[in-house]
Amino acid sequence: MTEPAWFKSSYSNNGGACVEVAANVPDAVPVRDSKDPHGPALAFSPTAFGAFVAAVKAGEFGEV
Repeated sequence: MTEPAWFKSSYSNNGGACVEVAANVPDAVPVRDSKDPHGPALAFSPTAFGAFVAAVKAGEFGEV
């Protein structure tokens, strides 16, 4: 099993409301809360995660 190499977005402002993702896991995109690095992680298919990122970039969830 590949160990996730976690990273935060370069857009993160370190305000505490961050998620981390790992792009090195085959066939999955793990996501976790950066405040709880030993807590649970969710794993999404690359297709689903890509669709989510595209929707965020398109403003489909409103402004944050």
